[in-house]
Amino acid sequence: GKSTLLRLVLGLDDQYEGQILLDGQPISGTGPERGIVFQDHRLFPWLSVEQNIAVGLRNAPFTAAEKRALVAEHVALVGLQGFEKSWPHQISGGMAQRVAIARALCTKPQVVLFDEPTASLDPEMVSEVLQTMETLARGGMTMVIVTHEMGFARRVADRVIFMDKGQIIETASPQDFFQRARNPRLQAFLSQVLVH
Repeated sequence: GKSTLLRLVLGLDDQYEGQILLDGQPISGTGPERGIVFQDHRLFPWLSVEQNIAVGLRNAPFTAAEKRALVAEHVALVGLQGFEKSWPHQISGGMAQRVAIARALCTKPQVVLFDEPTASLDPEMVSEVLQTMETLARGGMTMVIVTHEMGFARRVADRVIFMDKGQIIETASPQDFFQRARNPRLQAFLSQVLVH
């Protein structure tokens, strides 16, 4: 259900009832106002770090100089200065995921969707990706994040939604979600994943 929800918001699937609104307007198909970061970074192995970041700008209405400036800005944003010319096989998994984040942000989307962005990473690489995402959140970026990182959700989220079998079971502020969960299924889940 969670990945399907992201596909719907991204506009990859139009088989649903109701409407999906972004700033009060219904979405239709994909668009540059929505970026996505997948579990597996999906970098192009034949492109350098900066070329991978620039992929989303190919058809954007910017000059070549503006595109170079945007890429440089986003390389710095995710802390990859000095790795611009590196190939994907030359960088760590955490760095590759930060390249994917920069690529998603480069078109200046209104919202970025994250589909379990730390799921395929070694534990030591998880923190560098989460720190990058926390920086984005502090900067006001609107994000929809599918995650099992409960501590991260507690620190960063404005709203937390718990889904089970494709259904929204509970939605609340982080404080209410983690301290006053109402749904028994959510209570059981939190008792298993949170260290008290």
